[in-house]
Amino acid sequence: MSVNGACQTVIGTGAGSFSCDVLPETLRVTNLGQLRAGSAVNLERALEAGARLGGHIVNGHVDGIGRVVRVTRDPLGIEIDAGRDLGKYMVSKGSVAVDGVSLTIGPDPEGGRFRVFIIPQTWDTTTLGKVRPGSRVNIEVDILAKYIERFMGPERA
Repeated sequence: MSVNGACQTVIGTGAGSFSCDVLPETLRVTNLGQLRAGSAVNLERALEAGARLGGHIVNGHVDGIGRVVRVTRDPLGIEIDAGRDLGKYMVSKGSVAVDGVSLTIGPDPEGGRFRVFIIPQTWDTTTLGKVRPGSRVNIEVDILAKYIERFMGPERA
């Protein structure tokens, strides 16, 4: 089960609830530690082997936390500062997961800042419609970009 984009193993279930063991590393690199009882979260079940893949590749391995800088209503969008370490993976029309929601990066990402534009359905059915400037969001960068960097070495990527 993905909780705000962080892959978690369900260890127990109850009436309308489930529980997970959350490791210290997960708390360090995600916003899960700021959740309280009743917090809204994005939930997504794992893709079943053999199922149709209809979007970006998202693993549920959060790379770090970004901070919402600006929210726009027309068009619906969010500007996020993910810092330079994650910002180097942001390219125009590339993919990124924000709190587990797979999105396309808008034009001209710069430094650690990038923009995503959001369709009304996603705005209304995920927590992204509730973020405000200063909100902390989980960021998962494109896995292919990380592999390319690894294979080429960071000095050549």
